[in-house]
Amino acid sequence: MDIPSHQAVDWDRDELDRTLLDFSEIQAELNYKQAQESLQHQIEAIDLTPREQNGLEAEIDRLTKMLDKLDRSVVQIAAFGMVGRGKSSVLNALLGENAFTVGPLHGVTQTVGSANWQLEEEAIEASQQSLQRLSLAGVNDSQIQLLDTPGIDEVDGKTREILAKKVAKQVDLILFVIAGDIAKVEYEALSQLRDSGKPMILVFNKIDQYPEADREEIYRTIRDRRVRQLLSPEEIVMVAASPLVAEKVENTEGKVSVQRRRGKPHVEALKLKILDILHREGKALLALNTMLYADEVNEQIVRRKMEIRNDAANATIMRGVMTKAIAIALNPVTVVDLFTGAIIDLALILSLSHLYGIPMTQQGAFSLLQKIALSMGGISASELLGTLGLSGIKGLLGISAPVTAGMSLLPYVSVAIAQAGVAGVSSYAIGQVTKTYLANGATWGPDGPKVVVQNILDSLDETSILNRIKEELNAKLSINNY
Repeated sequence: MDIPSHQAVDWDRDELDRTLLDFSEIQAELNYKQAQESLQHQIEAIDLTPREQNGLEAEIDRLTKMLDKLDRSVVQIAAFGMVGRGKSSVLNALLGENAFTVGPLHGVTQTVGSANWQLEEEAIEASQQSLQRLSLAGVNDSQIQLLDTPGIDEVDGKTREILAKKVAKQVDLILFVIAGDIAKVEYEALSQLRDSGKPMILVFNKIDQYPEADREEIYRTIRDRRVRQLLSPEEIVMVAASPLVAEKVENTEGKVSVQRRRGKPHVEALKLKILDILHREGKALLALNTMLYADEVNEQIVRRKMEIRNDAANATIMRGVMTKAIAIALNPVTVVDLFTGAIIDLALILSLSHLYGIPMTQQGAFSLLQKIALSMGGISASELLGTLGLSGIKGLLGISAPVTAGMSLLPYVSVAIAQAGVAGVSSYAIGQVTKTYLANGATWGPDGPKVVVQNILDSLDETSILNRIKEELNAKLSINNY
């Protein structure tokens, strides 16, 4: 039997749509697995020493929680809004139970039907306020977490900004709850949250309190004037999370009065909108949001790690500088001065390579020292001249000490300190160049060694370094005893 041409076209289109949908779901699953593997690799590659881990426990814990979020497919939805706009009521209406209540809660556990959830508090930096997080068990160990935040008008501007950034970075979907035309503080908070790039739904709550004509007028004002630059009409939903219903009540004397009670929530449109977003973009959103947040946390860890290593490297460099300065100051023999200085510089390079976790042999350290020395020019030449010239003078003063009854020791120490200062500045520069090279992953970067070395030499305050070396040498050599 022949199929009519228009039916064949419809069948082909349906088949194409199904194929595209299947491909999209496969691609989303692949991206999700890739995100899991990437985050696992990030955690395994942190490679911190016990000293570096100190103070970074919170950041590392956050990365681990991000991986756990992916492994358990945890979707996080947060509600924002001013006090009295009905944030908690909206979340309760979505759940079908009064899980979120007004006021601070302290670890309340509730059981509703076959779903168990834990309501917890999470502190907000620089604030006495906290947000409430509810975890609802889903299918196949998946979870949906709902977060109820403090009213944005309950906190000052700075805390509000911290709150918005903190939560917006973590969550996968934002519900911004209003109950009428938008106030200035609401618009500012909405703009901050929009900058996070996360999916957002503007929830116009308490529509039952407005006549239909007024409600539609407020909606159009919000849509066309207030948030036109921030949200599309599809991102605005009207609800009545906890509507007030009037009913007649007759007392024992037969008198009739009107009382208001809470009616059935009208949040179906919001539920459908959330389900639609999660169905179309759920896994992709979860993977993307988790990785973006994890990347930021990882950057903080790396930055902190490099700061700690930089401080440790500077301390190692100064130890090497003073070791070399003292050795040069106490050695009267020119050849020994040169040999000792080179050995200490090699030891400094090897110590720094160990600190930065980059394996290096003695031959490799020697090659690096040669390359640095060739690129340093001025300081290396001045060290060589200083060592050759001052060592000779220092040697003569040392030999003449018995003849002069020790009178030559004072100028001997002065010459020794001058020579040690020159050698120390050179060693300091070598250490700083080595540190930069290792911090860049044992590469010179696009500019090459000469430019890197010259930039470091230009930034050195030789006078300050010399003064520091002289002060420490004076103390160590007890010059006042002579």
